[in-house]
Order: sequence, then structure tokens, then C-alpha cells
Amino acid sequence: MDMLKNTSRTFYIPISKLDGALKDAVASAYLCMRAIDEIEDHEEISVQLKVALLSGINEAFNSPQVIEATQKLLAPYREVLPAVSMQLDEWAILCPPTAAPIVFRYISKMALQMTDWVQNGWNIHTEEDLDHYTYSVAGMVGEMLSELWLWNDGTKSDHVKSVSFGRGLQAVNIIRNRDEDLKRGVDFFPDGWELKDMLQYTRRNLAIADSYIEDLNKGPALKFCKIPLALAHATVNLISVGGGKLTRDTVLKIVNHLS
Repeated sequence: MDMLKNTSRTFYIPISKLDGALKDAVASAYLCMRAIDEIEDHEEISVQLKVALLSGINEAFNSPQVIEATQKLLAPYREVLPAVSMQLDEWAILCPPTAAPIVFRYISKMALQMTDWVQNGWNIHTEEDLDHYTYSVAGMVGEMLSELWLWNDGTKSDHVKSVSFGRGLQAVNIIRNRDEDLKRGVDFFPDGWELKDMLQYTRRNLAIADSYIEDLNKGPALKFCKIPLALAHATVNLISVGGGKLTRDTVLKIVNHLS
């Protein structure tokens, strides 16, 4: 949980409010995804090494010996990669055995799609390209969560709408991190898009995400999803009037209100 707090503050709060095996499964998934995300976004290692590591993780999480294959792959890069990436095997071990087939399948799939984006230089020119990217790094997270809700207590949810849950949250991150991304030579805005266009795209997906959680019964799935979605709406509203990042006090007020 300390590592999660240090690397994924948005999801630390809702994950910390989960219990038992579901908490372990979701924490495992998010830490694994943060581990590979740090490789994708690493500013110092070469494209060739990123591709080798991400494709290697894809293969490792498809193998019968996930832990051993991951350790062997990453061991030579201890001085280069951040701790969250080097501890990928530990995050995999954290996952409950019966949830592991779900989580590992999505980690493998995400690593493979990230490999393609790294090789192609994150070229986004159309809304279709943007949809593809936001699915690769977040939409499939929504799908995974829907599978975990069902695994945990039989909670059923709309898998199509779940993609917009992840996609909408990622679109908020794209808006928030725009200046940073441009500095490293990456532009996630389709050709000709301005802030208003990305805000419209984001709000459209967040509206579907609202519908996704409206369909959920009371329980841990709804409790989890409400928090990042409320924070996303608040961030979009703030940015649309010229603001930036939510203050810590605002975040706490939103979370406490939902609780």
C-alpha cells in the first residue's frame, strides 16, 4: 500500500477502502500496471530496450512460470528501472490465485499493446487512434475490473460501458499531463484538436462511466468506482474554467462526501 500511495494516488484511496481478497487482487493489478507503465514512459532507456522488456513481460505473464520469468527478465536492469517496476514479481505474487488468471491476462495484453505504441512513437492523428490508445492503457482496466467484480461476489456489470470508465479517467490524465507529454515529444491530442475538443471527448466517456456505475448494486464495486469518477468530474470542471490540479483538501472533501 505504501508503494501504491507513492505511485498511484488516485487509486490508492479507493483500493485502500476495499477488503480481503478483492483488495489484494485490485492492488496487485494496479501495481503491475504501474510497473509496466513506468517502463513505457521511462525517459532514459532506449526504444529497443522498452520493446524488449514490454514484449518480455507479455510473454512472462503468458507463461506457466510467471514469477520466475519476470525475475529473470528484469534482474539485469536493477540500476535502471524504478522500484515499482523491479518489484513486478512481488505484485504478481500478491494476487489471489483464483484471480490471477484474470489479472495476468490483462497485464500480458496491456504490455503487448504498449509495445506497439512504443514502437510506433505514440502516433495519434484521429479520434480512432485516441480511442485505441485510451483502450490500451485504461479501457481494458475497466474490463478487468468488471471481471474482478464478478469473481469477487458475483456482481454483474456492463463490460462495454466499463471501457468508458477507464477511458474517461485516462482522458482526464491526458489533459492534466499535456505540458509534460509535449516536453517529451508526445502529443495525445488528435490532429487539429484543442482543449475544448478533448474536454468534450472526456465528458462523453465520463457520462457513459456514470451510467456504468448507476447499474452497479451496492457493494465494493460501486464503492470503488465512485471515488475516481467523482475526482475525474471535479478535475474536468476545474480545468474547463482555467484551473489545474485538485488540491488535497478538495480531494478529501470529495472522498469524505462519498463515504
